[in-house]
Amino acid sequence: MAESKKIEKAAFAAGCFWGVEAEFRRQKGVVETAVGYMGGHTEHPMYEDVCDGVTGHAETVYIEYDPAVISYEKLLDAFWSLHDPTTLNRQGPDVGSQYRSVIFCFSPDQKKAARASKDALAKSGKYKAEITTEIIPAKPFWRAEEYHQRYFEKTGKQVC
Repeated sequence: MAESKKIEKAAFAAGCFWGVEAEFRRQKGVVETAVGYMGGHTEHPMYEDVCDGVTGHAETVYIEYDPAVISYEKLLDAFWSLHDPTTLNRQGPDVGSQYRSVIFCFSPDQKKAARASKDALAKSGKYKAEITTEIIPAKPFWRAEEYHQRYFEKTGKQVC
């Protein structure tokens, strides 16, 4: 009988989800990604409502990964490298709470690792400003409309 892989999940919000998803898809050990919305108060949010800021959701990348190939800590390293965690509700030209920096934790171990990673980054001196990234329990993930999935692959665009 073949040994089955243990797949774990992670979720991160770091601005426009198209580029964040593309970068996580490049990580060896990431077996699946989806873009969508997490952390809000509306069920089944639609992109236009999330963009208008009325649902409270953040544009989020949901990840399934093989921890035998990539650790959660390596995913955290990738997350920090993909955005500026000191800008509250903003990434580059994108402004609004839907672009906030969030680590959504699926377990106490993820929460502990996320806090340790954030603390280490804060102490590193890389940023002069305070790191505003939220570390909160995972909420329901609402998959975005299909045209958002693997957007860069579908369109050939490389910027949000």
